[in-house]
Amino acid sequence: MSLLAVGALAYDTVETPSGRVEDILGGAATYFAVGASFFGPVRLVGVVGEDFKHEHRKLLEECGVDLTGLDVRPGKTFRWAGRYAGDMNVAETMATHLNVLDGYQPAVPAAFRKSSFVFLANAPPRTQAHVLDQVPGAFTVLDTMNYWIQETWDDLNEVLKRVDMLVCNDAEARAIAEDHSLIRAGRKLLAKGPKVVVVKKGEHGAFLWGRDFFHAIPAYPLEHVVDPTGAGDSFAGGLVGSLAAEGKVDERSLRRAMIMGAIVASFTVEDFSLRRLRAITRADLDARYREFLAFTAHP
Repeated sequence: MSLLAVGALAYDTVETPSGRVEDILGGAATYFAVGASFFGPVRLVGVVGEDFKHEHRKLLEECGVDLTGLDVRPGKTFRWAGRYAGDMNVAETMATHLNVLDGYQPAVPAAFRKSSFVFLANAPPRTQAHVLDQVPGAFTVLDTMNYWIQETWDDLNEVLKRVDMLVCNDAEARAIAEDHSLIRAGRKLLAKGPKVVVVKKGEHGAFLWGRDFFHAIPAYPLEHVVDPTGAGDSFAGGLVGSLAAEGKVDERSLRRAMIMGAIVASFTVEDFSLRRLRAITRADLDARYREFLAFTAHP
C-alpha cells in the first residue's frame, strides 16, 4: 500500500542536557518519513530552500523516500531552534524562521494522488484541507499543534470532519475537546469526525480510541534520553507505516501499529536528529517490539 507524507522539512538547532547541535536535519515530515520507511516506501511532499544539502536529500532517498514531490525554491529552508531542560517533556522555542515555508501551498504530484494512506503533518488547517482536496479516497491522518488550535479554531474543526484519524498529544487533545479529562476528551474528539483518535503522552505512553474500542500502551522504558525532538512525528511514522504495510485499519492492526510507533520513537530520542534511526535496522525494531510484548504481558 502506498503512503504519502505532506509537511515540513527543516534545519534545527537543539539544546538539551546532553549537548547542543546546530542546523541538523529535522522537520515533522522528515521524522515521519524516516520512521515510516522501516515498513515500506514513503512518498514525500514538502518545500526546501536552495540551502538544502545534497547529503540530506541522499539520506532520505536511501531510506526509500520518494522525493518527486519535494519543491526546491529560492531562499532558505525552514529553521527552528529550541531548548529542553529538566524532564525534557516540553521544548522552549528560541527561534522560528519560516523562510520558504511561508505561504507554501503543497501541490501533490499526479502520481501521488492515489496514495492509500496520507499523513498531514502539523500545518495550518487550510493547508491541510488543500491537500485533502488532492487525495480523494485515501485513509487520512492529521496532526496539529496548540498554535493552530488557538488561532484557527474554526478551520481546524472543519478539517477534523474530513479526516479518518487524528494523532495529537495530551495537551492538544484537551484543548481541542475543551475537557481536562483525557478519557472524555478522546470520545469528544471522535465526535468531531475522525474514526480513530490517538493521543500521545510522551514517556507515559499513548491512548487509542475507535468508535467501539479503547486501548492504552506504555512507552518503551529508556534509561537515557538525548533529544526528544521528532519523537511524536516518528511515533506517527511507525504507527501509520505499520498500518500501510498491513493494508488495513482495524482494532488489531491499530494495536500493533501503536506499539510500532512507540518503538520507533524510543530509538529516535536516543540521539540527536535522525542519527539513531539511521543506525538501526528493521530487525532492531522487531527485537524491541518483542521485548515490549514481553514486559507488558499478563502473568
